[in-house]
Amino acid sequence: MNPQKSALLVIDMQNDFVLEGYPMEVPMARHRLPRMRQVIDGCRAAGVPVIYTEHVLLDSFDVSPLESTYNPALRSAGMRQGSFGSKVVDDLRPEPHDIIIEKHRYDAFHNTRLETVLRTVSGLNQVDTVVITGTLTEVCCDSTARSAYMRDFKVAFVGDATGARSEEAQRATENNIGTFFGRVLPAEQLLAEIRDGGEGEAS
Repeated sequence: MNPQKSALLVIDMQNDFVLEGYPMEVPMARHRLPRMRQVIDGCRAAGVPVIYTEHVLLDSFDVSPLESTYNPALRSAGMRQGSFGSKVVDDLRPEPHDIIIEKHRYDAFHNTRLETVLRTVSGLNQVDTVVITGTLTEVCCDSTARSAYMRDFKVAFVGDATGARSEEAQRATENNIGTFFGRVLPAEQLLAEIRDGGEGEAS
């Protein structure tokens, strides 16, 4: 891991996904907040750009019709633009220099500025690796990891800093990503490699 060529993605760690009793609650994502915080702090310290996504739906029209068809509750609640529920949880609050990408599909690259940001945030085409954390492991994290791979970004998928709806879904996604689309590694290993990479560049 070379911190000068990496960017951290924090996928959809919004109040509606994380807080107890909120519409899209993912308990595993809430339980893994300390590990995600550790990854974010370590990446910031190493100069790795931190990019957050916020999955947003609209009241004015159905901006993600298939999503709401498969989950009809989303037609009336959850992740509404401008709402408290759509914002990143306080425990992982973005800092002023961080980047927030609003999206309407599971894949954070789809019709967003994410690829443009990655291609320029550290200088033209300097980023070649995306680090993926957040929720849902098996939906938006997985979709974004695959999409990054298709765009020739290397993927570092942080297994203990992503949250799924079940342990089975977590394991299945990690197996697929690790077999076909990138590396799956724990937060401690990721941060150790980033520190080692930074020292190597400095020397």
